[in-house]
Amino acid sequence: MATMSYERYANYNQQWMFPPTLEDLLPADHTARMIREFVDAQDLEKLGFKTRIGEEGRPNYSSNLLLKVWLYGYVTRIRTTRLLERACMDQIGMLWLTGMQRPDHTTLWRFWRDNRKPLRKLFKRLLEIAAELNFIGMVLQAIDGTKIASQASEEQGLHRPRLEKTLKRLDEAISEILKQTEQAAKQGPECRLPEELQQRQQLRDKIQAQLKQLEEKEEEHFQPQDEEARLMKCRGGARFGYNAQAVVDRQNQLIVAADVVTDQSDSYQLVPMLDQVQENLGRVAEQTATDGGYFVATQLGTAEEKNYPVLMNLPESAEGRDDQPYHAARFTYDAESDQCICPRGERLAFDSIKRREDKVHPYEVRVYRCQSYQTCPVRWQCSDSKTGRTVQIHPNHGALVRQREKLRDEKSRALLKQRGSTVEPVFGWIKEGMGFRRWTVRGLEKVQTQWLLICTALNLIRLKKYWIAGKLVFA
Repeated sequence: MATMSYERYANYNQQWMFPPTLEDLLPADHTARMIREFVDAQDLEKLGFKTRIGEEGRPNYSSNLLLKVWLYGYVTRIRTTRLLERACMDQIGMLWLTGMQRPDHTTLWRFWRDNRKPLRKLFKRLLEIAAELNFIGMVLQAIDGTKIASQASEEQGLHRPRLEKTLKRLDEAISEILKQTEQAAKQGPECRLPEELQQRQQLRDKIQAQLKQLEEKEEEHFQPQDEEARLMKCRGGARFGYNAQAVVDRQNQLIVAADVVTDQSDSYQLVPMLDQVQENLGRVAEQTATDGGYFVATQLGTAEEKNYPVLMNLPESAEGRDDQPYHAARFTYDAESDQCICPRGERLAFDSIKRREDKVHPYEVRVYRCQSYQTCPVRWQCSDSKTGRTVQIHPNHGALVRQREKLRDEKSRALLKQRGSTVEPVFGWIKEGMGFRRWTVRGLEKVQTQWLLICTALNLIRLKKYWIAGKLVFA
């Protein structure tokens, strides 16, 4: 007796009496529907996307359709043109979104190439919508940076110390081969230059040319395949890459400003990133928290001049350790008498002015010198200088002092502690959740566009809960 199976199998002969429409293919809360609503609500021509007006030739794919493909691709971890092309043929969300159109990878690449600026503007447009609906708190925001490796091959990178070491070894090897060749020539009239010597000389010429290239670029490290990339500390060690910056709002962890720079350090990014927040949202948050990597006195001073409230976890170099009772931070500047007062109450008189070079612009510091150092009982504990302790007062010393005073406030310290939990998870979502650990394009302008597209995609993901609840309407 045959047993009845309770397992389901595909019925390849089944037919529909009434074929389904595209609308039947996706559930109401599918991400593709949100992407469609967002793009359809935008004036793409006003944003700068290229549109075709002429009627000659075959119809082309519209910017509206191609933008939906790119946005949905980035939201679903598809970022290369060939994978996007494949998704348009076999992913149900993409089939629905494109109306079963199939743009090829060349068409998708041309859209990216021709619309980099409008793609960056799309990031700001989404922020404007979120701000209008009060999804951005503007109470506390945090700024941070993350290093992302270049798309170019690491093997093609040039490093002066490594090249010089290899060149030295080659010179030694060539000298040894020449010595052996000379000895062989004495034993017989016929002696050819060894093939090994020719190969090493060719390699030597190549290395010398690479060293010359480094000299011309005035760089210790250079990536010929991605000339704007710089050697940075990335995951797995030092690699060529770019420094991606982001400002994140605490309320919904939306990215409210984003940029990419070639500087390995975050030091000079504080004010530029706050300027972007001001441009994107019309104002900055009540407080912006940052770590000590952004500490530069001139940046603190400029932020204060622009009325940008900042909470900075000052580095040890600016604060001093507990076991440094005579650190410069322990000295008080008396502007009225133009003197510095040390922790013991001794007054340091004005001595001279020194000019300092700043990455943005040079500045002058006022130097104050101890006059009673010869009789001071803590002279050598305070300084190892034979001519007495000196203290330098930066032009933005007042801003630094006021920042220290801020950090003495319990509420300010509590806000500063929220910095990490505000911005760092965002980088985790991008790198782990979205699988983005390496640029897929080369050159600063291109990686800036890709970073803003990544941030736009993440903001859409963060806002999806409001769209499902009917609280986010793009039209």
